[in-house]
Amino acid sequence: MTTSTARPDPPGDESDQDLLTRTEASAYLVRFNVRLKPATLARIWSVGGDGPPCEHIRGKPWYPRGALREWARAQRTGLRRNRREQKLDPRVWS
Repeated sequence: MTTSTARPDPPGDESDQDLLTRTEASAYLVRFNVRLKPATLARIWSVGGDGPPCEHIRGKPWYPRGALREWARAQRTGLRRNRREQKLDPRVWS
């Protein structure tokens, strides 16, 4: 079984200041194993959810590449065990 890892830094032709459309942002987030359709990004923004930061220029949303990367990295958690294992072996969580 292989696991994919996210690229730590953008390739040389990509800048943190690049502004991406929702479709481009959706494709970019896949690199970090965050799969959100463009429509989901729109819904998260419209309901004030905890989505990636974006800015609007003339009413159109744009996602800065660097902010997307940082948001995607923040979505990851460390390894966790389920609560049943915690109750059976409290040393796991000490």
